[in-house]
Amino acid sequence: MAGKSKLMYVCSECGYESPKWYGKCPGCGEWNTMNEEIRSSVSQAAVKSERSFALNIRPIQLDDIDTNDEERYKTGINELDRVLGGGIVKGSIVLLGGDPGIGKSTILLQVCNNLCDKLKVLYVSGEESKRQIKLRADRLGVRGNGLYIMTETDVQAVAEQMKIEKPDLVMIDSIQTMNFSEVSSSPGSVVQVRECTNLLMRSAKALDIPVIVVGHVNKDGAIAGPKVLEHIVDSVLYFEGDRQMSYRILRAVKNRFGSTNEIGVFQMTDKGLSEVENPSMMLLSGRPKNVSGTCVACAMEGTRPILAEIQGLVTASGYGNPRRMSTGFDYNRMALILAVLEKRAGYFFSNADAYINVVGGLRLDEPAVDLTVAMALISSLKDVPIGEHSIAFGEIGLAGEIRAVSHIQARISEAERLGFTLCVLPKHNMKSLDARQFPNIELVGVRNVREAFDALSKDI
Repeated sequence: MAGKSKLMYVCSECGYESPKWYGKCPGCGEWNTMNEEIRSSVSQAAVKSERSFALNIRPIQLDDIDTNDEERYKTGINELDRVLGGGIVKGSIVLLGGDPGIGKSTILLQVCNNLCDKLKVLYVSGEESKRQIKLRADRLGVRGNGLYIMTETDVQAVAEQMKIEKPDLVMIDSIQTMNFSEVSSSPGSVVQVRECTNLLMRSAKALDIPVIVVGHVNKDGAIAGPKVLEHIVDSVLYFEGDRQMSYRILRAVKNRFGSTNEIGVFQMTDKGLSEVENPSMMLLSGRPKNVSGTCVACAMEGTRPILAEIQGLVTASGYGNPRRMSTGFDYNRMALILAVLEKRAGYFFSNADAYINVVGGLRLDEPAVDLTVAMALISSLKDVPIGEHSIAFGEIGLAGEIRAVSHIQARISEAERLGFTLCVLPKHNMKSLDARQFPNIELVGVRNVREAFDALSKDI
């Protein structure tokens, strides 16, 4: 039997617990995050059932652990496998987050369609009925005898079915609808989300079954629930993009079995999510010609070079304080570039509004994009267009110098493949390059911002 209930206050950000309310959380320092929870002690029967998951309690030497038969499940979606680091690892738990309508449930059913012919997949939904799932599966063309549907919100019942059915893959949609009956709080609360994830994690590790969990996001774009949720799981994936637009970007912010720098690009269609194998071509489609204030950058997302168009707009300010706005690029980095352009290069923006936009909804945080942003701003300021077959990349220092960047050969190869004929890059990178390897593109090394703009403005 459960013990008597007591009142606790739990931080929604870090999970800090206290018997009294605080305006500022003592754990993480956030304000107004302490939420009221009614807590009851867990029964002895529940404690014994939890201990049943500890199948291997004897410590083992690291050298005695065999990983020769380690196998990843290929999802059949190359962009998803790239982000996961090569596929789904057995016994891992993956958290998939994103805005409503972004495509989380859609991609799970598409993975089921690719795997259920050769694997036994258990799809658990706490938000839809079996009939609703069937209708959505028919729309997406999902077929297969190995796909089992379960509409349940009791996480203990789900864990019991995992022990009985022994599926090869389990999907939970979503963790905020799951309920741990031994905890006296509503589903979706901080305690419920934490305890349900803990139980799923123990089941996944003990039975060596991978679990994919869908997580809702709050108004700030973070996974709803305690921050410890992201610490418990092995991988955290985010779907980015506006649901009103057709393109989606899948990004890993945590991955214990692969890199967190890889991204996957998808397009939403009436038949589900389709892979975009050439995101550079997609991001450059519809690019204007002979218009000032636009320049092409090459950013590295893991091992993949991606070309993106950066647009700048500089107009006369009608107020005493000029306005600055940046979309897809760090605002503080933009302010730093404007200061360098004024102090070191002689381009004055102090009486003008400046705007930066990365086309396609992509967010670029790499320092190699600095030179491209500067070229777009100068082009708009002087109303001089940059050649449509020109590309520029490099990091700008506070002295106005152009500093070297990494993965230089991959960037140039991608630009040459897409038909660019002029590449402006840091002078220091030219020392490690052989121009004969790139016969269809002219390489121009520059030392400062003025040299870069002079080289780009001549190619009109």
